[in-house]
Amino acid sequence: MIYARIAGTGSFLPGEPVSNDDLVARGIDTSDEWIVERTGIRTRHLAARDVTSSDLACEASRRAIAAAGLQPEDIDLVIVATSTPDCIFPSTATLLQSKLGMRNGAAAFDVQAVCTGFVYGLTIAEKFIRSGSHKRALVVGAEVFSRILDWSDRGTCVLFGDGAGAVVLEASDKPGILATALHADGSHHPILCVPGAVASGQVIGDPFLRMDGQAVFKFAVKVLGEVANEVLAESGMEAGAVDWLIPHQANIRIIQATAKRLGVPMEKVIATVDRHGNTSAASIPLALDLAVRDGRIRAGQRIIVEGVGGGFTWGAALLQF
Repeated sequence: MIYARIAGTGSFLPGEPVSNDDLVARGIDTSDEWIVERTGIRTRHLAARDVTSSDLACEASRRAIAAAGLQPEDIDLVIVATSTPDCIFPSTATLLQSKLGMRNGAAAFDVQAVCTGFVYGLTIAEKFIRSGSHKRALVVGAEVFSRILDWSDRGTCVLFGDGAGAVVLEASDKPGILATALHADGSHHPILCVPGAVASGQVIGDPFLRMDGQAVFKFAVKVLGEVANEVLAESGMEAGAVDWLIPHQANIRIIQATAKRLGVPMEKVIATVDRHGNTSAASIPLALDLAVRDGRIRAGQRIIVEGVGGGFTWGAALLQF
C-alpha cells in the first residue's frame, strides 16, 4: 500500500513586521486596541511592490525541500495554492518551478480555493502519490493579498498579510494523511469575494476584496466544526486523540469558537494569526512550519489542518507526523 507523508516544511514572510500602530501612522482610521480586540492580529507582513507570490513561494519551497533532505530535481509534482497569482498565465506553479531551477518535466499547476487552497492542494497531491503516478510533491500556499486590499476600508485592510508556506509530500509505506474532506458551495460567494476582472486591458467591476464579516464568521465556525468532525469520523478517531489543531489563521475569535465547538482546548491549537494576520492559502502551512521548527509538532503526533475561504470552500485533513 502506498501512502503519503509530509517529509519537510518551510515558510517565508516578506520584510519587517507591520504593526497595528504602523497602519495608524499610515493614515488608516483604526487603533491597535480595536484590531486586537476583534481579530487578535498584532502584526502582518507586506511584500514590496516588486515581490510576487512566486518569489515568496520560492523561499518557502527551498526551506521545505532542504528540510526533507532533497533537491528541487527530486520533486515530480508542484501545486501552488494562490488567489494572487503573478499573472493571468502562466501558472504561478510553473514560474516557481523555473525559479527553483527544475528542468525535470515535473507536472505543475495552480489551485484556486482561496483560504482553503492549501488543504485542497494537499489533498490533490495525496491522491497523485497514492495512485503511484508521482513520488514527491511540493505543495505551496503563497499570497500577496496586500495587492487586492482597499486601504480605505478599515474593516478588511487590517486583516490580511502576505506570505508563503510549503510542504514536501512523499510516498511512504506508513500512513501520513489519515483522512481528508473537501467541500464548496458557490451560493455563498457574495459574502467574501473580489468581484472584478480584466477585459480588453481594463478592470471590469470591483478589483478589491469585499467581505461581510459577520456572515463570514458564522459560516466559518459552522463548517470548520463540521469538517473537522468529518475527518475524525472517517478515521474512527475522537477529538481527544488529536495532538494539535491548525485552523486557517483568519481571526482569533473564529479559531477559539471552532476549538470550543470541537472540544479542543486552546493549549492544543496552533495560533499564529497575531504575527502575520490572514495570509489566505499561506496561513496553514505558515503555522504548521512554525510549530514543526519550534518543536511543538513531533514525530508520531496527529494534527488536523482545516480551512475555509471565499467561494465558499472548506476542507480538512488529518495528518500523522
